[in-house]
Amino acid sequence: MTSVMSVAYVLISVKPGAAREVYGKLERLSSVQQVDAVTGPYDIIATVHGSDLNAIGNHVVDKILKIEGIANSMTCNVIQLEN
Repeated sequence: MTSVMSVAYVLISVKPGAAREVYGKLERLSSVQQVDAVTGPYDIIATVHGSDLNAIGNHVVDKILKIEGIANSMTCNVIQLEN
C-alpha cells in the first residue's frame, strides 16, 4: 500500500446538466480517491491524494479544472492538528 502524504477535498460546482459527465470523468482520474454527489452550494466533492500539497494543486489545475462542465471549484487541503 502506498503512503499518502497529502489529502484535499475539491468542492465542485458544475454547469446545468453536466453533473453525471463530470462525476464520471473525475472517477477515472488516478489521484481522485473518491467522488461524491452532494446537495448544497456545491454539486460534487472529490477526495484527492498526492505526494504533497503542490502535487495536489498541480493535479487540480492540470486535470480537474480542465474537465468540461465544471463551473468553479474550491480546494480544501487537509491538515493535521497537533496537541
